[in-house]
Amino acid sequence: MNLRIAARLAARELRGGLAGFRILLACIILGVAAIAAVGTIRASIEGGLAEKGALLLGGDAEIGLTYRFANEEERAWMAARSDAVSEIVDFRSLAVTAGGDRALTQVKAVDDAYPLIGGVVLDPAMPLAAALDGREGVPGAVMAPALIARLGLAVGDVFRLGGQDFVLAAALEDEPDGAAAGFALGPRTLVRTAALQSSGLLQAGTLFSTRYRLALPEGADLAALERSAQDSLGTSGIEWRDARNGAPGIATFVDRLGAFLVLVGLSGLAVGGVGISAALRAHLARKTGTIAILRTLGADRGTILATYFLQIGALALLGLILGTTLGAGIPVLLAPVIEARLPVPAAFAFYGRPMAEAVIYGALAVLIFTLAPLSRVQDIRAASLFRDGGADARKLPRWPALAIIALLLAALLGAAAWFSGNLRLTLWTAGGIIGALAFLALAAALVRAAARLARPWARGRPALHWALAAIGGPRSTAVPAMLSLGLGLTVLAAVGQIDGTLRGSISNDLPGRAPSFFFIDLQPDQLPDFLEMTQGDAAVSRVDSAPMLRGMITAINGQDPADVAGDHWVLNGDRGITYAASANGPLDAGEWWPADYDGPPQISFASEEAAEIGIGLGDAITVNILGRDITATVTSLREVDFSTAGIGFIMVMNPSALAGAPHSAIATVYADEDAEARILREVSDSWPNVTGISVRSAIDRVADLLAGLAAATSWGASATLLTGLLVLIGAAAADQNARIFEAAVLKTLGATRGRILASLAIRAVLLGAAAGAVAIAAGALGGWAVSHYVLEVRYAVLWPSALLIVAAGVTVTLLTALVFAWRPLSARPAQVLRARE
Repeated sequence: MNLRIAARLAARELRGGLAGFRILLACIILGVAAIAAVGTIRASIEGGLAEKGALLLGGDAEIGLTYRFANEEERAWMAARSDAVSEIVDFRSLAVTAGGDRALTQVKAVDDAYPLIGGVVLDPAMPLAAALDGREGVPGAVMAPALIARLGLAVGDVFRLGGQDFVLAAALEDEPDGAAAGFALGPRTLVRTAALQSSGLLQAGTLFSTRYRLALPEGADLAALERSAQDSLGTSGIEWRDARNGAPGIATFVDRLGAFLVLVGLSGLAVGGVGISAALRAHLARKTGTIAILRTLGADRGTILATYFLQIGALALLGLILGTTLGAGIPVLLAPVIEARLPVPAAFAFYGRPMAEAVIYGALAVLIFTLAPLSRVQDIRAASLFRDGGADARKLPRWPALAIIALLLAALLGAAAWFSGNLRLTLWTAGGIIGALAFLALAAALVRAAARLARPWARGRPALHWALAAIGGPRSTAVPAMLSLGLGLTVLAAVGQIDGTLRGSISNDLPGRAPSFFFIDLQPDQLPDFLEMTQGDAAVSRVDSAPMLRGMITAINGQDPADVAGDHWVLNGDRGITYAASANGPLDAGEWWPADYDGPPQISFASEEAAEIGIGLGDAITVNILGRDITATVTSLREVDFSTAGIGFIMVMNPSALAGAPHSAIATVYADEDAEARILREVSDSWPNVTGISVRSAIDRVADLLAGLAAATSWGASATLLTGLLVLIGAAAADQNARIFEAAVLKTLGATRGRILASLAIRAVLLGAAAGAVAIAAGALGGWAVSHYVLEVRYAVLWPSALLIVAAGVTVTLLTALVFAWRPLSARPAQVLRARE
């Protein structure tokens, strides 16, 4: 092998321009640009969160408590280590107008130190302290504009929270720590904590959380302070957050969504890889004569391989540079537009990591899809000058090339797992892509075989006969067309099925099984009257109630929960806990305690979550409730179905274990839809401290959130489909010379332009319908797998979406065929046949 000669030959070939490589370059650029763009947006959000962590959090650090305020020891610890402390209380309540209109709101009660960092923006503009002062002895409040509009309020109007009146002083346009609050079922209302003393909303046992924001001295060691807080106050059930990750929920969401979109981008690279391979095969087929001449002149196999490897390498490098620059540059150029739509700060810039990720992904994909066709050039012999199209070349590359391709594929999967941080998702995605490609290749082979078998049946129908001959013939483009378009449609179909299934399970299936309302903060002495009122209502079909406390698991068998179960969701924060004397349903394992049991604490745990965490019968679970650690032995496991949106507790204790603990009750009411407004009004009028949460409104909020997720994933899937369209165009362009010769022969034999065009259209429709049908099957299978194993929701094929996929496949292939039909139809048979001879 002579690298110097190979480099000279490659350079001479490249002087001829990029003819034949436009699709190859487009596939590389589009695939790399999609990954670089997603990575840049993700890195920009992460950069914004890191840069403004303290602002998002509302302080340098935060200590969170559930159901209670800080005790003297905790207040002393915070005061000794900070320059200022701000206390915030967060809970849900119903805002009720003088006219009786009511709406759920997320209330934030603050002190005079709030906000420690940043400022609250009000309309009309005024200091927050002045707005909360109120007028004529009625405390003030500010509300989110959406809530003001929903209730029909105006500045100066009076509304009620619990048993306390408030005057609306201004609209809450912006709160500096709003992004860190996470998902809320209702818009924000902001009041002073002191004004709630007579509201009945902060009684012992009611559902509220407190957050203590700390302004720390310059240069404070956040890690050391976190360790000190856990050592000194950890046994009281505190939650620590600091400016290193001011909005952990948002950061986690962005990271997971970004990882998913990058893996969707990998699907686009796979589609582009098909195009790269097809374009390279077509180019090398045109170069068969050139390669044979070089072999005749003494060029060895290594030199031939190096020549075209360097040529493709130079083009791939150009594509990687352009794709990375485009993908990273577009988010930076569109930063003002993107920032306006983001609920969190973002620092848009050129980040090295996402650009490096895109380059690594792109380079590996190019190598994987070009090595096989490149390895075949060394098998082209001088005798090919006297034969047709290199028929002596191998169908499969030699085993060293296959081994290298396998290693590169493993490296690509390893990189995807590393960058996405989710090995399972990576393997499932890779398996889905490989399975879809194999399925499509098999389907293409079956379509070709079916076309050959159907040709005798089509005699007497010239246009159909010619279309079937072209599909089943030796130079058919059925395989690249179905692989490229089919995989793009498959990804889009799977995303559409998953999104539709999830939306359906929330907006259609769930309301039929879910309660109308959750009523929280029912005091024990209010529960009997509440049950009497609701159960006696003819419009109410069912009422469930249970004692309600919240606690945090602080130890499992004496060990840190994180050491036992990692980052399981049950261990992240506090969870609902109840007590019961008898089991409500069958047990999966163990036995329930006797109704009069008064011994050491026992606990019944949800079976599925226990298996995930690694908890079994006899294990000791320590739960911190209201600052007190209670260690209970697991004596039973039971099935908990959270899909019904009814009352379900991970943990249930025996009644004596929680004797004396202040608590409230929770109740679910199943009622006729047309009676829901009346029931909510009657309950809130009778017990102002009780908050009713409409499940229907919660479903709408979740559906809105899913709409945003679906839009993001659909854009990623659309990029894959666009790549598939480019590959389809490339296959049509590569096939055009054959179609021109075919049209010339048919014209010579007397065929009209109309029949030739009809033949091309029929061929396109058949291939598009086949690709769409395969996409329905593969997309439905992928949708079922994700719905069943990941989302755990009931799955059913959404036929309108599925049929739309088939229509899209037929339309795209038909339009492409019609566009590329112009030259074959306009070619003159004499010129074509004379040149071919």
